[in-house]
Amino acid sequence: MSNNFPNLYDLTVSKAANLLSRKEISAIELMESVFERIDSVESKVKGFISINREDALNQARKADQDFSKGINLPLSGIPAVLKDNMCLEGSVTTAASKMLENFVPPYTSTAAKKMIDDGVIFIGKSNMDEFAMGSSTENSAFHPTYNPWNLNRVPGGSSGGSAAVVSAGETLFALGSDTGGSIRQPASFCGVVGLKPTYGLVSRYGLIAFASSLDQIGPLTKDVTDSALILNTISGYDPMDSTSLTSLKGERIDYTESLIPDVSKMKIGVVKELLGEGVQQAVKDAILEAARKFEELGAQVDWEVSLPSTKYAMAAYYILAPSEASSNLSRYDGVKYGYSWDGDGTMWEGMEQTRGIGFGPEVKRRIFLGTYALSAGYYDAFYKKAQKVRTLISSEFDEAFKKYDLLLSPTSPTLPFEMGSKTNDPLQMYMSDMCTIPANIAGIPAISLVCGFSDGLPIGLHLIGPSLGEKKILQAAYTYEQATDWHNMRPTI
Repeated sequence: MSNNFPNLYDLTVSKAANLLSRKEISAIELMESVFERIDSVESKVKGFISINREDALNQARKADQDFSKGINLPLSGIPAVLKDNMCLEGSVTTAASKMLENFVPPYTSTAAKKMIDDGVIFIGKSNMDEFAMGSSTENSAFHPTYNPWNLNRVPGGSSGGSAAVVSAGETLFALGSDTGGSIRQPASFCGVVGLKPTYGLVSRYGLIAFASSLDQIGPLTKDVTDSALILNTISGYDPMDSTSLTSLKGERIDYTESLIPDVSKMKIGVVKELLGEGVQQAVKDAILEAARKFEELGAQVDWEVSLPSTKYAMAAYYILAPSEASSNLSRYDGVKYGYSWDGDGTMWEGMEQTRGIGFGPEVKRRIFLGTYALSAGYYDAFYKKAQKVRTLISSEFDEAFKKYDLLLSPTSPTLPFEMGSKTNDPLQMYMSDMCTIPANIAGIPAISLVCGFSDGLPIGLHLIGPSLGEKKILQAAYTYEQATDWHNMRPTI
């Protein structure tokens, strides 16, 4: 049946679901194609922490049995990958840390459960920066991940494993988490679509916390249509998450309704602060060309929108996020669960050794930063001031969205950088997220999609929308995607 589709692993979710429902391909054929692709390229990409081959193949056979009985869930038989900071009952969930290298959660995260309920088959857990702290997936306690477009380059982070396996065709889609750009920046680097939803739209229950007021789960996909499909499943109110939006109770939104190739009534603003110093010329040129394309497609484009407080977003983020990390990671004390030092000494010495060995350098750096910012005498000077900046940034976005439907910027200021080139310069590494952090600070949705290439490396276009404005950004992204061919390009790995 699959002769007409020799590379089933290269299908999008929407196309695969359509072929499966019409029985033009089988779930087992699709799954075997994906695992053949994994066998071919995973030794180079190293995007997985764990692979669940036998169980995934068994689930695919069951999906085919269900199809034969007329049982067809929205995403039946679709292979997917889960970032390894989302709990899956009975499956080791490490957050790419020695601290949790043997942790098997007794429950499943809400986002993963919703996917499973709609028929998705998780084939494995993807690599990431430890506890989602990093922009290159070089901070994993197990191994780095490599960019499928150029194996000497990083895939971005912290969801670099998720982005890389989607880009390389090792899965049809993946879930990631985004605290300061950790879905969108690797999507940009790996040439795929990455969506960060509005804070509270997707439940964080079962997501291993980094910074609770910033973390958000979202999809990494091959095109915008798939992003809308996955968002249909994972969005919605969850009583297990106290930050879940109560306004969504009982409501199920169909985001595919927004897949209309029309921006003629949209007003789009280009944020000048996010196109200034630090943005590589090749990136800037591609973003301006994308803005011109929107203008050509009928949108009204304002070429110089100012959000002056966004220049403080990076500084505010690196006070707020480490402060929350300092609090969240204090639970890893070697007593309740996770790694525990078994040497001689007092309880306090044991706790010190547990954290000293169990956490990697970047995680310890951020814990130090956060603990300092929250300490007596510094709370008002740092943390409280950062919260005030957060309010300013949110207010500026609110004002901008009274005038504009969407805001436009690069996803990353640079092309994917070489492996190891920034590991000894944390500040340069942090600057990789300068364009994405403001949306997390404000809790608003944003999407990254490919808008060009330079030196064979993808460039990401970043569209930011108002709170619960996912339909707007999906419509604009879909319109741009349909008018260009960048999303059809695949790495030759």
